[in-house]
Amino acid sequence: MKKFVMAAIGGTVAGVVLTTQFAAPLIAQENSRNANVYEQLDLFGDIFERVRAQYVEEVDSKELIEAAINGMLTSLDPHSGYLAASDFDDMQVQTRGEFGGLGIEVTQEEGFVKVVSPMDDTPADEAGIEAGDFITHVNGESVLGLQLDAAVDLMRGPVGSEIIITVVREGVSEPFDVSIIRDTIKLVAVRNRVVGETVVLRVTTFNDQTYSGLQENLRTAVEEVGGMENVNGFVIDLRNNPGGLLTQAIRVSDAFLDKGEIVSTRGREPVDSERFNAEPGDLAEGKPIVVLVNGGSASASEIVAGALQDHRRAIVVGTKSFGKGSVQTVIPLRGDGAMRLTTARYYTPSGRSIQALGVMPDIVVNQPRRDPAAVAAQEETSALRPQTSEADLRGTLSNDSMSEDERRLLEEERARTEEAAKLRDEDYQLAYAIDILRGLAAVAQ
Repeated sequence: MKKFVMAAIGGTVAGVVLTTQFAAPLIAQENSRNANVYEQLDLFGDIFERVRAQYVEEVDSKELIEAAINGMLTSLDPHSGYLAASDFDDMQVQTRGEFGGLGIEVTQEEGFVKVVSPMDDTPADEAGIEAGDFITHVNGESVLGLQLDAAVDLMRGPVGSEIIITVVREGVSEPFDVSIIRDTIKLVAVRNRVVGETVVLRVTTFNDQTYSGLQENLRTAVEEVGGMENVNGFVIDLRNNPGGLLTQAIRVSDAFLDKGEIVSTRGREPVDSERFNAEPGDLAEGKPIVVLVNGGSASASEIVAGALQDHRRAIVVGTKSFGKGSVQTVIPLRGDGAMRLTTARYYTPSGRSIQALGVMPDIVVNQPRRDPAAVAAQEETSALRPQTSEADLRGTLSNDSMSEDERRLLEEERARTEEAAKLRDEDYQLAYAIDILRGLAAVAQ
């Protein structure tokens, strides 16, 4: 027994000695790293003082330090950055759904400002700005080399004032100018539309109003159709939705899932990882769902599309989404400012990271660009040569095989067909989604 105890004690002592021998180099390395950090901070202090004392014009120390902080953060990735007090206030207002501006979500790529998406019914949307456009100049001033916040500041201005932006667009050979009148942007997070027996829920952003707006619009639309038994399915339109609050993306996904993982986030340390799971309850009551996405669908939109796709709860239709698979945490700082820092990546239920890849639709459907001249020519031709049928001929025989009820049903079906054809000209991707739901309903019957 004594030998066992001694052996145990000896082992413990040896362990302490061994640990100390290995710890010494580690401590030395840590001290060396700290020394290097302090040297770099001293260098920053020297440069700061030299700029303050010798720059050709007097500089504002506060602005200089804020620029240095922002430069440090923006060097990490396009979504990290420093928010001065006014910018922090603007961000909080935007998540509540009303602010002044053009109505575009932007990022930075290759030194230029890239449009993630125009927001519905905003000045930018009405002016024809498209997802994927590059903004190269604002009022004739180049944005090349500017920090994103500085470029955004150039686009800000009083409501009612004009701004001219120069746009480079894929498929267009030359840059072109677009005139936009700034306005107050009032974001309606969710709108509804009923097309035949299909309920379309257009989700434009993920702010504080999104989930409650989804519930209300779904309920209103189902009542318009005459009850859930008359609904053949739902279209969730996430096109040109730049994202927003992670919590709202989780709630919207949960609205159509009964169980299972919605999304997981993984940070630098394993303890920072989180998983979010669905709770029982499906607002759509099991009806088929089609989710529409395109290159302007980013972040929270991709979380919803990825979750419903992985659980086979929805068919995803459209074009590849934007590919923003990172999570930003907004950390308030002294002086009423804040730091927006990328703290995690998110993963869909199957473990996919969509960072820089995007969500690939189950069915790829491109949205054809309308040529106004071609549309006008087609309408003119149709007016000159109206289509006729047997029923239009003088003295034609009547159809004696149809009852009045059958004739009425035929007329209703014809009206639905004409409405679908009109919708295809207006919004081909949406019409395709609705056709999928009609096909599924027909098969089920």
